[in-house]
Formats: sequence, structure tokens, C-alpha cells
Amino acid sequence: MQANDNIESITGNPRKAINRLAFPTIFSLLLMFLNNLIDSFWVSGINSNALAALGFISPLYLVIIGLGTGVGAGANSLISRYVGAHRIGDANNAVIHSIILTVIVSIIVLMIGIFFLDDLVIFLGAGGVSTYCLSYGQIIFLLNIVFLAPNAVAGIFRAEGDAARATNPLMLAAILNMILDPIMIYGLGLGIFGAGLATVMASFLGFLVMFYWIFVKRDTFFEFSFSNYKRQLEIYKEILVVSLPASTEEIIFALVAIILNYLIITTAGVGEVAAFTIAWRFITIAFIPCMAIGIATITVSGIAYGAQNWENFNETIKYSTFLSLAITLAICAMFFVFAYPLCEFFNFQAGNPALVHRSVEILQLLVFYNCFISFGATAAYTYQGVGSGFKSLGLTVMRELVLSMAFAYLMGITLGMGVFGVYLGAIIGMNLGSFIGFAFIWIFNMKFKKKS
Repeated sequence: MQANDNIESITGNPRKAINRLAFPTIFSLLLMFLNNLIDSFWVSGINSNALAALGFISPLYLVIIGLGTGVGAGANSLISRYVGAHRIGDANNAVIHSIILTVIVSIIVLMIGIFFLDDLVIFLGAGGVSTYCLSYGQIIFLLNIVFLAPNAVAGIFRAEGDAARATNPLMLAAILNMILDPIMIYGLGLGIFGAGLATVMASFLGFLVMFYWIFVKRDTFFEFSFSNYKRQLEIYKEILVVSLPASTEEIIFALVAIILNYLIITTAGVGEVAAFTIAWRFITIAFIPCMAIGIATITVSGIAYGAQNWENFNETIKYSTFLSLAITLAICAMFFVFAYPLCEFFNFQAGNPALVHRSVEILQLLVFYNCFISFGATAAYTYQGVGSGFKSLGLTVMRELVLSMAFAYLMGITLGMGVFGVYLGAIIGMNLGSFIGFAFIWIFNMKFKKKS
């Protein structure tokens, strides 16, 4: 079976395993990012209130996606360790535990959507566009399972080394959403509700492909059968120890943008935020390779750790750091050189050369924000791979919130360096936190060497 070949491919050479898992994920994440841009483009054609509503609901939507990704990360970590230890029966049991946990999380999100979505919209400050927010958000919350399940199952597929099945349905959903958006919004005249419906339908159709592989074709390595289920609270705990921190990290990324916006408004005014927003899009893109390689690192480091194979574990840390560093530096260099045409292309406010010029200046400075993030990302994802999810979360909080935002406030506000100090402080804090995080995982690596 192909699945057996997949298992062999991720339990052997760590470099080949990371390459096999990471590069399809990079393309998948890039396509999903492009989908978000196109989603905003179509909704902006309704009116400005609809676009504003999409901006308010998008963080909540990303939290739902993050919950599914988090459960997938927890399942990936635990199942990979079982595979490394040759405990396939326990791995199959963990698969069913992951599915049950996904359903439980989905029910919780559903209850929040039914009883508290109105309050969340008001809390986010979207009272003026609440009707639009509810039109888009209600269907997202009510049918959240179509977002949670594909991301959770993708984590299981990664644990068996099947990168294609982990990423192709998610890529298909993104493509279908791009096609369905104009049909639902304008062709059927459903407005912003059509945008939400298109997102739900696209994700559901993508998940149907996974469903076919699992329950019709039945050629996956792991068995999605309740006959394998033996309830063990320890398995739920092991999954949650990774999934909860992994889900929380999505919220942290949103908080960083919110805090930076506040500091920028304080030091330079609202006009600077528009230029920063254009530049920040590209900073987000530059992080995608680190994220994709990190997701692969969860699987490969988990297998090596479960097998007590220090050589493979050590090679995983070194190669994932080197690969993500090389790709990130290349992307940052490209953004620095081609900053003007890129910012001009993504500037939707035509006839505003001053905004383009300022966004170029910000982008050419902020490319240094991501230069060494690969060191911190490798540390965080490796901790997830070995089941230490809260250590991963601790490193992310230290890097993203504590050091980066503290230095931004210190240099921008306390030292009076203005908005330049905000950007410079964020860069210094991020890179410092990345190196500190890597030092922690390297110490763990040396302890594992002695232990193994």
C-alpha cells in the first residue's frame, strides 16, 4: 500500500521526510492566503460596511481554523510518537480519540455561536455593522465542523507521512471558494451571506474527498474505526497538551497585530496604519515557509523522539532550522528588492503614491523582523513534536508578545523614538526571542542525547 511507503519515508532520513511533508504544505498555505485576499476583493464590491464586517469576523474565523489545526497538531504529535515506538494499535486508538475530541470542540463552538455571537460582535466594536457580521458569521459558527474536521484529519494524515492527502483537500477548498464567491455573492444575489455560504460549501466539498479516502476507498494507513477505540483519558490529555497551546498561538498572532496597530496610532497616527497594513501582508507571507516546515517538524521530531533515535532528532532540528532560514532569507531579500512594485500592486487606494512610498519604507525595514524567526519557530514546533505543547506556547509568548512588543513599547514610547522605534523594537525583540528559544530546544536536544 502507498500508506506503508509513506510511513517508511518519514521514519528514515529526516531531511527527505521534512522535504516530503513541508513543500506541499507551503503551497497549500500560500493558496489559502491568496484565497483570503480574493475573499476580501469580492466582498469589497458589496459596500464598505460589508468589507468592515468581514474584517471583524475574520479573526473569529481564524480562531476556529486554529482550533482545528491545534487538534491536528496534537494528534500529529502523539500519533507520530506512537509510530516511532512501533505502537500502531495505540496510534489507531489515538486517531479515534482525535475525531471524538474534534466533535466535542465543534459542539462547544456551535454553542458559542448560538448564544454569544451577538455579544462577540458588540465586544469587537462592530455594532455599526452587526447585521453584516451576523449574516456572514452565523453560518460559519453553525457549520464549524466543516472547518475543524479537515484540519484535524490533515494532522492525522501528516502523522502517516501522506502530505498530499493532508494538503490537497485544503487547497481544493481554497480554489472552490474563489470560484463560488462571485457566484454566491453576485450571481445568486446573496450578498455577504453568500460569501459565508461559499466558504462553508468549499470546505465541505474538500472534506468529502477526505471522507472518500477514509470510508469508501479505505486505503489509509491508520484505521478510522471505532472498533479500535479504547477510552483512555491519558490520550485525550496528551492531545490537549499540544492542541490547546497550538490553538492559542493563532490568537497570539492576532494580538501582535492589534498591539502594533495601537503603538503605531499612538506614535504616528491612523494614516500610518494603512501603510503598515500593506507591508504586514508580506511579513505574514514570509512566515509561511517557517510554519510549513514547522508542521513537518512536528511529525519527524515526534517519530524520532518516540523511537528514542537521537541522531534523527538532532538532524531534524538542524535541517528544519537551516531550510526555513534559507527560504525565509530568500523571500525577505526579494521583498526588500521588489518592495515598490509589490506594495503598489496591493495598494487598493488608487492615486495615493504617498501611501505606496511609505508602505515600501516600512516593508524594507520589517523584512528584518522575520530574518531569524526560523530559530524560534523550529524550537516551538519541536516542543510540540515531543508533546511539550505548553513549552512551545511559552516560547511563542516570550518571542511574540513579551520581548517583541516590550521592545517596541520601550523604544517607540519610553525612549521617544516614535514609530521607527516601534518597528525597530519589534525587530530586536523578535530576533532575540528566536535565539533564546533555540537555545532552550538545543539544551533539550543535548539532554535527550544523554538519555538515549
